Amino acid sequence: MNTPQNPGGDPADSLYHYQIIARAIRAIDDAGSAPLPLADLAHSLHMSPAHFQRVFSQWAGVSPKRYQQYLTLGQAKAMLAEHGKTLAATNELGLSSQSRLHDLFLRWEAMSPGEYARGGECLTIACAQCDTPFGPAIAMATDKGLCGLAFAAETGIDAARDDLTSRWPRATFTGDPDGRVAALTAQAMDGGRAQLHLIGAPFQIKVWEALMQIPSGTVTTYSDIAAHVCTPRASRAVGTAVGRNPVSFLIPCHRVLRKDGALGGYHWGLPVKRAMLAWESARRDAGSDGPKAADLAEQ
Repeated sequence: MNTPQNPGGDPADSLYHYQIIARAIRAIDDAGSAPLPLADLAHSLHMSPAHFQRVFSQWAGVSPKRYQQYLTLGQAKAMLAEHGKTLAATNELGLSSQSRLHDLFLRWEAMSPGEYARGGECLTIACAQCDTPFGPAIAMATDKGLCGLAFAAETGIDAARDDLTSRWPRATFTGDPDGRVAALTAQAMDGGRAQLHLIGAPFQIKVWEALMQIPSGTVTTYSDIAAHVCTPRASRAVGTAVGRNPVSFLIPCHRVLRKDGALGGYHWGLPVKRAMLAWESARRDAGSDGPKAADLAEQ
């Protein structure tokens, strides 16, 4: 499975780049289906075309002109038609398997049902605010690994923190004085090995495990996951479990669409989901090797 690359190096650069991307999404939406020339898009963001192109290409791996196609509202349907893979087919093709699931990227340990039922009692969770390629985030970790990652560009930092802490009401929450949580988050977002501690009900964890089988740059549907983990009639229950995913992006709930190709919901805001899908698609098509010369030359 492709792993994400840090497009900006310094976390502060990643945050700056994402803020520009978020503004660009709004500008593209305001323009409707009409493509925005580079000069016009840069002008709407109060940037020079050269600087805007450089920032965009660093973040996305492709030029602004090409990136617009990934941000269009119709792109989700195209992804589902062209790149959507059922989880069964994914396994048959050897793209991932339960025995080696993400063994180069993710390792996780789940709480027992009894531990989960106690609401995180006797559990100490360290918290940190981090900058990521998709805006500011709240990250949380136990001594076993990351247990929470919430993106706050749309919700706000306080709301993101309150959302995560409310999931484990009896846990003890601390700061991150030694920087361990921030380091774990930076390593995971930079494509390094991510160590997760999944805290959820058994059915939720089963759904989250299925999410981790969706390769980067591809998508699936709620009904497909339901068929994979239980029964197609359980799409609503699956949707609830997907929405309760506490470790966003690393457990890729953003890769789940409605059956008709619509984006569906996203707990941390649809603009963030669109940015994630577009970023992964762009970097997949660019080979994840950074901007190509032809892309950089586009105007």
